[in-house]
Amino acid sequence: MTEKKLTFDKKIDYGLVIPVILLVTIGLVSIFISVGSDYPDRVYNTMFLQMLWLFLGCLLAVVVMRFKLSFLWRITPWLYVLGLVLMVLPLFLYSPTLVASTGAKNWVSIGSVTLFQPSEFMKISYILALARLTLWGQNRWPDPSLKDNWKLLGLYALISLPVFTLLALQSDLGTALVFVAILVGLIFVSGISWKIIIPVALAVIISIGGFLYLFTFDAGKEWLFNLGMDTYQMNRISAWLDPFSYAQNIAYQQTQALISIGSGGLLGKGFNVLELAVPVRESDMIFTVIAEDFGFIGTAVVLSLYLFLIFRMLRVTIASNNRFYTFICIGFIMMIVFHIFENIGANIGILPLTGIPLPFISQGGSSLISNLIGVGLILSVTYNRQET
Repeated sequence: MTEKKLTFDKKIDYGLVIPVILLVTIGLVSIFISVGSDYPDRVYNTMFLQMLWLFLGCLLAVVVMRFKLSFLWRITPWLYVLGLVLMVLPLFLYSPTLVASTGAKNWVSIGSVTLFQPSEFMKISYILALARLTLWGQNRWPDPSLKDNWKLLGLYALISLPVFTLLALQSDLGTALVFVAILVGLIFVSGISWKIIIPVALAVIISIGGFLYLFTFDAGKEWLFNLGMDTYQMNRISAWLDPFSYAQNIAYQQTQALISIGSGGLLGKGFNVLELAVPVRESDMIFTVIAEDFGFIGTAVVLSLYLFLIFRMLRVTIASNNRFYTFICIGFIMMIVFHIFENIGANIGILPLTGIPLPFISQGGSSLISNLIGVGLILSVTYNRQET
């Protein structure tokens, strides 16, 4: 019996689309409140640009959703190379003023105009490249030995090294951590033996603990600085470890964020009421706007939407009948989860500030478009299920 073809609307996973729409809407409202409070003369221009980026991101998501699996497989190497080329641009086309304020050369700027952040789009290319490599490795070594596991890890390193080198040249530690999260997620499902994963994980934990221990001593800080650690990165960690001791300088953003979130209480202060100054709260600190205006209830709604979105993405992953799609979904889920965990964790003080935006909510075109393209990739699993 011939399987009945689904219509366009029947192929779309609305359980995935609806939370994204709601999160984007919350983002638009929060950006309007933030910019209207801090830069009232720029509110309409900012909202116009955000809506423009939203439209472009939705358009690209629909286009990507309709990509055939075979086409996606073929273009993955080209997207990876294109991503690397774009990541070179900020090293030459950058704004000295922006670099001075952020400490990183991660935005492409021409004159006083900031255009886009290439690393946001490289995340999608990196996910695709790792997914393709993981599938190739599983087909190449269906019953891998430890030697085969090390070979696959070597190939992961070969793909990752150019990306992390460029991120190091850009001094963009925060974004590098996102790529690490994506890589870790794909390694866990690649079939790599736990005999390798557990010792490596323990070594990483010990290294992080040792780093934080060194950071508690002035001599340790000086040693890390001499090793090449940037001053702005050291300031962010100092602000995280003891924010209120540096509340008037390097930890001003952190402490203001904590006070802002706490001041919202259970129900918040009400729509468009911001009484505390929090730097760049339209972007990295957007969670403080939601907490101050809409309180614990508002932040709980946001977290619930994220949880539901992740749940729906996991369902798509589990239901996928193609391993390439499965690996793509896992990579994107790891990317989104890390963004949420790091951004909100930094806002509430349990993690250091790294400049990572809140998915679908923070102001900015590169992040929003990249996230929507990722949603398009997840939607393509359901949309193209009959063909796979």
